[in-house]
Amino acid sequence: MLALPHLFSTIGLSVDQDHLNHEYSSYFCSDQTADSFLHVLPSHQPRVELDRSTTSTPLRGEDSSVSPMAKKLHTASEHDRRKKINNLYSSLRSLLPADQAKKRSIPNTISLVLKYILELQKQVEALIRRREELLSRASKEDDMHEEKKIKRTARSSLSADSIYRLNDREVAIQISTFKIHINLLSEILQHLEEEGLQVKNASSLESYGGRVFYNLHLDQVEGTYRLEFENLSKKLMSL
Repeated sequence: MLALPHLFSTIGLSVDQDHLNHEYSSYFCSDQTADSFLHVLPSHQPRVELDRSTTSTPLRGEDSSVSPMAKKLHTASEHDRRKKINNLYSSLRSLLPADQAKKRSIPNTISLVLKYILELQKQVEALIRRREELLSRASKEDDMHEEKKIKRTARSSLSADSIYRLNDREVAIQISTFKIHINLLSEILQHLEEEGLQVKNASSLESYGGRVFYNLHLDQVEGTYRLEFENLSKKLMSL
């Protein structure tokens, strides 16, 4: 077989190389579209439609310029968040008593605060009970004071209008007072019985202004000394 001359082999390689370079530059130049590139594929290969709406991937230089800034912002935000949390725990710790307000770990601080809240609740409940007891006692004292005042008023208004003897053993007494002390009549009757008098009959009449008149018919018990009207009137007025 006859070998080709060296000149023809060089020319052939040069032509083939120029042809390939021309095709490569024509299909990959910047002003060619992606569709023209698909023509270089064999006809039996499927064509793939390109999505031109997809944004291009950022260059490596852009990522390196954005990442440090985002990292700085994240670090600053995290620093502020921790600072706020520490301030909140510091405020919470300041609510504890002085002997427990020293700097502690966060879990220990929360545990002490919860215990202290329970103690405060118990103290508040005890103070509420104490307050109710004092109010009840004050109310009772006011009631007793009012009752004593009523008794003084009733007794100051008490008057034995007339005391007269019906016979050697029977006595009639007329008493007037204001109708502000219901138990006053029972006290008078009890005192008369202690003086040796028994009630045979009793009646009452209420007049205008709340004044009440009591008419008592009494019988002296046998064996008792003879009553003196003046002494009996003084004793009744002293009630």
